[in-house]
Amino acid sequence: MFLEKNVPLQPYNTFGIAAKAQALVRVRSEGDLLAVLADPEFAALPRQILGGGSNIVLTGDVKALVLKIEVPGMRLARETDKHWVIEAGAGEDWHALVAWTLDNAYPGLENMALIPGTVGASPVQNIGAYGVELQDRFDSLDAMDLLTGELFSLNAAQCGFSYRDSVFKHASGGPDGLGLAGRAVILRVRFALPKRWKAELGYLDLERKMAETGIHNPDARQIFDWVVAIRRAKLP
Repeated sequence: MFLEKNVPLQPYNTFGIAAKAQALVRVRSEGDLLAVLADPEFAALPRQILGGGSNIVLTGDVKALVLKIEVPGMRLARETDKHWVIEAGAGEDWHALVAWTLDNAYPGLENMALIPGTVGASPVQNIGAYGVELQDRFDSLDAMDLLTGELFSLNAAQCGFSYRDSVFKHASGGPDGLGLAGRAVILRVRFALPKRWKAELGYLDLERKMAETGIHNPDARQIFDWVVAIRRAKLP
């Protein structure tokens, strides 16, 4: 574990807001988190988890201990008869993962190209775009309990996905007792990508692209390119 002090956060939030973290730890492995939990200096400090900074608005310097999630890695974890199961570290850039899957001939995430943020944040929000949601491609994830230091895994049902929602957005102690907000840090996420791939084109913007280009049976790379072009035109 390496602790940094008075770290400018402007490069780490998409609004580019000028603010500083009084203390920041770059989490690149389970060991970094365990070191934080074992250090008495940090025991009483509140903690702020930071991924890609695309869903936060900083209103001033951050006094909480910032856990900057930078767990790396992208790999084929396993195969089944129906799926390639891809594993990615929580610190990887989401769009970079989508591009990597296509570069390696694993289609299925192309409709979610250019969504800002990191892989670790994707299950929290149950991200989605152009007819595909993360829960449609989700296999499982690994996380750590910040109270006990225990590692655990969750499948899709345990994540409680709904529209832009999951157990990671709800505090514990609710009616179902399943909330993990502020308690768990996601370390790795696995995606089940279909070997019998089928284009998801039931979205007006994609239908327009088919009409404009005359391409009515696009492959995954073509859909990726269309989605990137559409998003860049709408969100320069």
